[in-house]
Amino acid sequence: MSAGTAVAPRKKVGVLVSGRGSNLQALLDACADPAFPAEIALVISNVPGVLALERAAAARVATAVIPHRDYPTREAFDAAMDRVLRAAGVEIVCLAGFMRLLSSDFVAGWRGAMLNIHPSLLPLFKGLHTHRQALEAGVKLHGCTVHLVTPDLDDGPILVQAAVPVRDDDDECCLAARVLEQEHRAYPFALRLLAEGRVTVDGNRARIRE
Repeated sequence: MSAGTAVAPRKKVGVLVSGRGSNLQALLDACADPAFPAEIALVISNVPGVLALERAAAARVATAVIPHRDYPTREAFDAAMDRVLRAAGVEIVCLAGFMRLLSSDFVAGWRGAMLNIHPSLLPLFKGLHTHRQALEAGVKLHGCTVHLVTPDLDDGPILVQAAVPVRDDDDECCLAARVLEQEHRAYPFALRLLAEGRVTVDGNRARIRE
């Protein structure tokens, strides 16, 4: 880098979790590199005591527990999360095993700045038990998708997909393990694209600038 070249500030990321946080760990590892264009400013869990919170604490990342059961409605819970995210200066939200449906107001407030990872090659196999769905459908390729979040479940402009072959002797566990390896590569890559400002959205299509 030449003298006087300005370095773009790293985008501040908030990660929403509900469980063990393996994809959170992949994001933490990526953001540990000072050259990565994003840094995790906050991890929020709706469930106390989960492993994801321990992963964040080990990386010296701020955490918050906001139990959804403490709020009378989904909208009230989402509003509480929104306040905490914005108070932390968060610019991008990543869903990493966050097991709650989000309200339309929350999604609208983070439009174009919220990512989700789903363990299938969307639009195939939305919802739960994606690996079982893939095996029952007899597909030859399965994988994961990172997409921008819209009000519809497991929908929105796709940034990154990664595929693995489905083998004749696969069961749900071994197929899930191979897909998870790809998730840990795909999510940081998608976050990099968004943080670097290389994503533009045209309808339901994300265009990536080289």
